[in-house]
Amino acid sequence: MINVLITDDHPIVRQGLRELLEDDKNRRFGVIEEAGNGKEMFEKLGRFDFDVVLLDISLPGRNGLELLEDIRRLKRKLPVLIISTYPEEQYALTIVKLGASGYLKKTSTPEEILNAVFKVSQGCKYFANSISDKIIDYCPSDKDKSYMELLSAREIEVISLLGSGKTLSMIANELNLSPKTISTYRARILLKLGLNTTADIIKFAITEGLV
Repeated sequence: MINVLITDDHPIVRQGLRELLEDDKNRRFGVIEEAGNGKEMFEKLGRFDFDVVLLDISLPGRNGLELLEDIRRLKRKLPVLIISTYPEEQYALTIVKLGASGYLKKTSTPEEILNAVFKVSQGCKYFANSISDKIIDYCPSDKDKSYMELLSAREIEVISLLGSGKTLSMIANELNLSPKTISTYRARILLKLGLNTTADIIKFAITEGLV
């Protein structure tokens, strides 16, 4: 039996996914728990053994990308399936680099959702057909692996925003953080990647496909 933790801040979404898994005609799913935010998610992860985590990106407090990074640190082999309303092309490659096992839109058919949960529970990857070719074509280099191990999800986000041409002040406003905090992230990025200037970060973001 496959044990699943559903993490989404909308009760109606959690209920719908729970009912879908419970009504699976093949009876493949066992314990199904719910969490509305990161704190609840980690409380449940500490109490039960799960085979799959269904994780939304947009959550109160820390977002799904940041929580994904935490899960990878604490439970490295636990499959995480991102399920979101955002377009696949916007986040798919990023969540692959962060270690997720798949990406689905909430508008996916019930059959597709059940198939995706089952596949990632078996150690496979699952992505919509519209983006699967892009994922298959992505082959991480040694450099990709090392920077993914070095950088936090927030640092990767800052790199991406810098690469898109935004200033430190603009990034601070977008992330609801102080300019000083963004400057600190910039300094950490330079140190971790062995770079010297913001221009180097922008070049890195473009080269690594983070924009």
